[in-house]
Amino acid sequence: MAVSIVTKNIYIVRHCKALGQSSESKLSEQGFKQAQYLPEFFSNIKVDRIISSPFLRAIQSAKPISKNKKIQIEIDNRLSERVLSIANLPDWFEKLKATFDDVKLKYEGGESSQEAMNRIAEVMDSVLTSEPENTIIVTHGNLMSLLLMKYNKEFGFECWKNLSNPDVFLLSNISNTKNNISIERIWKENV
Repeated sequence: MAVSIVTKNIYIVRHCKALGQSSESKLSEQGFKQAQYLPEFFSNIKVDRIISSPFLRAIQSAKPISKNKKIQIEIDNRLSERVLSIANLPDWFEKLKATFDDVKLKYEGGESSQEAMNRIAEVMDSVLTSEPENTIIVTHGNLMSLLLMKYNKEFGFECWKNLSNPDVFLLSNISNTKNNISIERIWKENV
C-alpha cells in the first residue's frame, strides 16, 4: 500500500499599504494598486482557500485575489492585528521591540507576543488539519512576524522592521506535521 504524502502550502500575506492603523483604515491609493497586482502574483499558484483578518485593509487586500480565483474570503477574528496597549505609548517602537525580546511582556490592555502568537498559531493549526492544500492567510505585520518567529526563532524585531506592505511568505509542510514547517519569503516588490 502506497502512502500518500500531502504538502500543505500556506501563503501568509501582509496587507497592502493602508491609510492608518484602526480596524476601519482603508488601503491607500498605492495600496489599492498593490492589491490589484496580487492576483497576478498568485496567477500560477493553486489556491483552495482564502482567510482574512476582519480589518478593512486586509479584506481590501484579499478581494482582488478572491475575485480572480473565484474563492470566497473567510473572515477569522484571530487574524486581527495585535493590540500592543490601550494606553498612548509615545515610545511604542521601543515597547514593541521589548515584546520580541520578552514574549510574555504585556502592556496595559494589550496582548503579549506569546498570546498573539498563540492566536495565529491556532489558525495555522486549523489550516494544517483541514482538507485544502493551498491556503492564503491575509493578516498584519506584527501578527505575521510572530507566526514566523514561532517557526524560526531567529525571526525577530529586525525582521519585522524589514517587512514590506504587502509581503508574502510561503510556509510549507509535508504530511500535516506541525513541527516540520519550512519558511520562504516569496514576495518580490514591484508596485
